[in-house]
Amino acid sequence: MNCLSYFIWMFIFFIITLFLSLNFLLTGGVFLIEYKLMLINSIQFNYVILLDWMSLMFISFVLLISSSVIIYSMEYMAGDLNFYRFIYLVMMFVMSMLLMIMSPSLISILLGWDGLGLVSYCLVIYYQNESSSNAGMITFLTNRVGDVALLMSICWMINYGSLNFTQYLMVVKNDYYMIYISFMVMLACITKSAQIPFSSWLPAAMAAPTPVSSLVHSSTLVTAGVYLTIRFFNGFSSFLMYLMLMVSVITMFMSGLGANFEFDLKKIIALSTLSQLGLMFSVIFMGEFKLGFFHLIIHALFKALLFMCAGLIIHNCLDNQDIRFLGGTINSFPLTSSYFMICNFSLCGLPFMSGFYSKDLIIEFYSMEEFNFFIYLMIMISVGFTVSYSVRLFYYLYNKDKTFFSLTYQKEQWGMMLFGMSLLMVSVLLSGSIFSWFIMKPFLVFIPMFMKLMVLIFIFLGFLMGLIGSQFYFYYSSFSLNNLMMASFLGSMWNMKLISTYWVIKIPIFFSKLTYSNYDQGWFEYYGFNSMKKLILFTNLILQKFSLVYMKIFLLMIIVIFINLFIL
Repeated sequence: MNCLSYFIWMFIFFIITLFLSLNFLLTGGVFLIEYKLMLINSIQFNYVILLDWMSLMFISFVLLISSSVIIYSMEYMAGDLNFYRFIYLVMMFVMSMLLMIMSPSLISILLGWDGLGLVSYCLVIYYQNESSSNAGMITFLTNRVGDVALLMSICWMINYGSLNFTQYLMVVKNDYYMIYISFMVMLACITKSAQIPFSSWLPAAMAAPTPVSSLVHSSTLVTAGVYLTIRFFNGFSSFLMYLMLMVSVITMFMSGLGANFEFDLKKIIALSTLSQLGLMFSVIFMGEFKLGFFHLIIHALFKALLFMCAGLIIHNCLDNQDIRFLGGTINSFPLTSSYFMICNFSLCGLPFMSGFYSKDLIIEFYSMEEFNFFIYLMIMISVGFTVSYSVRLFYYLYNKDKTFFSLTYQKEQWGMMLFGMSLLMVSVLLSGSIFSWFIMKPFLVFIPMFMKLMVLIFIFLGFLMGLIGSQFYFYYSSFSLNNLMMASFLGSMWNMKLISTYWVIKIPIFFSKLTYSNYDQGWFEYYGFNSMKKLILFTNLILQKFSLVYMKIFLLMIIVIFINLFIL
């Protein structure tokens, strides 16, 4: 089956699941399939498939983005020798995500969950060099922490006699076992969605091909944690929700700040994804999971298209990702630049773009809630940072003169890449207004005037910050040691790689080296096999000398042996 067939079938299933989800949303229908696998003592292991409006809608968006990515990859990966291996890996990735979405049981969730981790590792190391290998290992091992937590939660959930958690979460919410189970599930979710302190793998995963980045950062790997959080929402205690609210808000602030100090185009968009994941988690932990799901699906569309636009620019600029070399793209790639600008406007929440319908509602929801001033201020500053790095991207990609190599011919041509992007563009323009009426029923929000103006003030401040930082190199103008250290600290996500990756493995590696040098190559080597070998060789040498040189002693020993035999 060729790529075009995959695209057609996935697009057909997208239309079917979309209409089914809207039907279930309006009628309240649920479709549950349960197949008994085995029964051990009183514990029943079932494979369960749950199809309600939420799972079907998420499946439809995953299929839409995946079909666009596959048609996009036909041109982007055309020169690759192992093209079909790449397509099969992408299909396995999508199948793992669909398995996870349809499962309300932790056992069946684990199949898709582990499949996502394994296939993502294969896709990150696809180019097979040292940097890709390191990035893949960080991605895989960080996700392993969450997988172990999910396995431990399955073991604890056996106490309830059923692993189908959607049926009894409200009843056992404050139970002793459920406190541990919800904590373990939450640990799995934040590792998969790269919240603090597991944020370092998300920018590192940019070593994968750009179509994979488009899929991973929009609707599959990183959103799996958000989706499981929504499904497990009724089992979280108030303390855990408040704790995770603080973690998600700090993650949003950290990633938005770090994107203003980054020059890699793909990493800027990756940090933008991390910021939006923090926004989704924060609104879910404030109690409005429907609004979090609404922002999840809207964000998936424009973030996938944002990565596709970045991939086309990188692909046509000799695989250069540094935004300082990508000036003047509006002249070389007018249609791609228009798509990129519309997606960035949606990301910033420009009125009547798709991101506006979810983001503005989230900020107004924050303004209505009775939380402390720290959370409100951090969210507002993060909104300003979103505008800041978007303006910075606009300046480097559009405003500046052409700063790329002189001996290049850059021209936009209609092909499979632009076709896949145009397919998503229609969804980006229409989805926000349509689904705001379906998912979030329109309601009136009353907030004070200064709170309404607070959003505009921070957006304006973010615009000024991005403009000043771009034109006058505000962050990098002075090459003093303090400024460089500050830029390095903020650009590396507060040294998160050192804290969550290198320092974690430094102590085990140190002790393994100590054990190897002192025991394996030291005492054990001296008193173990090597010493025995020397002893045996020395004994053999003495016996050899006795047998070759000292014949009298040898004959004397034979006589002594015979005398002993006769006496005994």
